[in-house]
Amino acid sequence: MKKLINKFTNLVQLENYLKKSYDLLLHREIAEKRSNHINPLNKFSVFSGFAQSDEDGITLEILRRIGLNFGYFVEFGVGDGTENNSLILLACNWKGAWFGGQELTFDTSCSDKLNFEKVWISKDNILSLYNSLNESADVISLDLDGNDIYLVEELLSNKVQPKLFIVEYNAKFPPPIEFKIDYNPTHTWVGDDYFGASLKSFNNLFSSYGYRLVCCNLSGANAFFVASEYAHLFDDVPKDIEDIYCEPFYFLRSKRMHPTSIKTISKLIR
Repeated sequence: MKKLINKFTNLVQLENYLKKSYDLLLHREIAEKRSNHINPLNKFSVFSGFAQSDEDGITLEILRRIGLNFGYFVEFGVGDGTENNSLILLACNWKGAWFGGQELTFDTSCSDKLNFEKVWISKDNILSLYNSLNESADVISLDLDGNDIYLVEELLSNKVQPKLFIVEYNAKFPPPIEFKIDYNPTHTWVGDDYFGASLKSFNNLFSSYGYRLVCCNLSGANAFFVASEYAHLFDDVPKDIEDIYCEPFYFLRSKRMHPTSIKTISKLIR
């Protein structure tokens, strides 16, 4: 029995060592990608407290340049509420609304900062969901693993045009490839490459409404578009989409901070 316990202990120690070694190598690779990227906004991806990977630092720098310290956000597709693009805004004392098809792991009913509605989001209801808020969003984030580009178009074409729009793109298809899945209101992502739209397709759509692509996060998941009135604040950002695009690097989603607790979120939304 003692030998068995020692063997188990050694295996646990080996596992911990391998994990620490992997995290160190990953950290070095991330730092190298960050320092080598031509886009200066990617230098701010060093911080991410609540998002899936490195989005938080990029979001904060874009808003700093725009001069927006407080505002209203809307996020479509928030998972269980513990990891998304707008938690960082709640931490900055913003107010906003979430829509998603999954139950949250905490109660928002007593919050005066955050509204949540559990709902299946489609092209047929996204505009009415937004209009039900009676607020104009400064930031919109949308990540639904499917019909995203069609839902974005529905909002933009109906004059829902925030200062900053964050969308998930399918990084498997680099510029100049145009790709988007066929619209299917019941689409459910099954973990393969059939989801969303390429960066080029999103850029074509946003450009037609006066938006400028300013950044993609290093994991190749999210793209950041700013309204044309703020484009001059990003003159140091490359103009070519090929210089902004980031390839898939989903291992970046490995957590570099303590996991977000329900107690922390409950305090943020009060």
